[in-house]
Amino acid sequence: MVIFAPIAFIADRVGVDPVIVFVLSALGLIPLAKLIGDATEELAIYTGPKLGGLLNATLGNAAELIITIFAIQAGLLELVRASLIGSILGNLLLVLGLSLVLGGLRHGTQIFDKRTAGLNATLLLLAVVALAIPSLFDRALVTAPNSELLFSEGVAVILIVLYALSVIYSFTAKPVLDTGHGTGNVPAPVAGPALSAVSTDHSGADEVHHAKWTLRFSVIVLILATVGTAIVSETLIGAVEPVVQQLGLTEFFLGIIIIPLVGNIAEHLVAVQVAIKNKMELSLAVSLGSSLQISLLVAPVLVFISLLFGERLLLVFNDFELIALFGATIIAAFIAIDGESNWLEGAILLGIYVIIGLAFFFLPATVAIH
Repeated sequence: MVIFAPIAFIADRVGVDPVIVFVLSALGLIPLAKLIGDATEELAIYTGPKLGGLLNATLGNAAELIITIFAIQAGLLELVRASLIGSILGNLLLVLGLSLVLGGLRHGTQIFDKRTAGLNATLLLLAVVALAIPSLFDRALVTAPNSELLFSEGVAVILIVLYALSVIYSFTAKPVLDTGHGTGNVPAPVAGPALSAVSTDHSGADEVHHAKWTLRFSVIVLILATVGTAIVSETLIGAVEPVVQQLGLTEFFLGIIIIPLVGNIAEHLVAVQVAIKNKMELSLAVSLGSSLQISLLVAPVLVFISLLFGERLLLVFNDFELIALFGATIIAAFIAIDGESNWLEGAILLGIYVIIGLAFFFLPATVAIH
């Protein structure tokens, strides 16, 4: 599929219909995002688990970060905010839902360490609350733009610090012996966003991962894939406004559903694949860990990046986004609490994701604007 990337670039330069350019760009970004992930995983093998985990925790959502940076440059702040919420919703409802459905249909009731999943879910709930506070207080600060911006910047700094602390904890905390659910004395994985990136499989500790690429080749692939992602992202964002006009969609819907799928689909597939292999702890680590990374790192970093382009990206989301965000987080937390999952729970998550998708599809743009 990587061939779609240069095709999209050429199509944009020769004046092909923007809708076709948008579709080609979206298809081209999918393999580029996967290449970034693959190259990062290969580098993690050479650098060791701790440094590799930090590298993955930093670059885990690189593709989406690049896309949103170009959206900020284009002044599409509503699209950026919607894509942040959409990424979290996609991980908690679509990815986790597919993982539970396909894993449950193949293995029945699946068991995982509830302490680790519960802690990740708790961290995510706390992150969502931190994101919601600026939105709730913004109504009182709307008449003071400087205070509005300073408040979002202050929250962003705190979120980044919390993310750093969660990464440090995931590397330094000692594993707890799991004596429940019949898993024996197997060390339970440590919670935190870095866990999803380290690709540590504690249900199959005897599995050894060997590098498929050389160190030099991994670095080259990472650089080329990142540059390619930047070029194609610019093409994708450039086609957004014509697509909105021609197809009657809103920037809000594109941000909630389409953009997150394009930037995260490679990571989504990993979570589903490991669930099918009955490695639910790793699957949950990917879905919950990626959501943590979006809320604690990507969102606050974008607040400061927007200032470089003369924009003001506030951590202020509308009521519809907050309701969907809280609903998805709470139900994901409930699923993680008991340490068990089945296909019905996955079907419920998928059903909620479709309902939210329909709601945002029919939501008028004038209502969604902050």
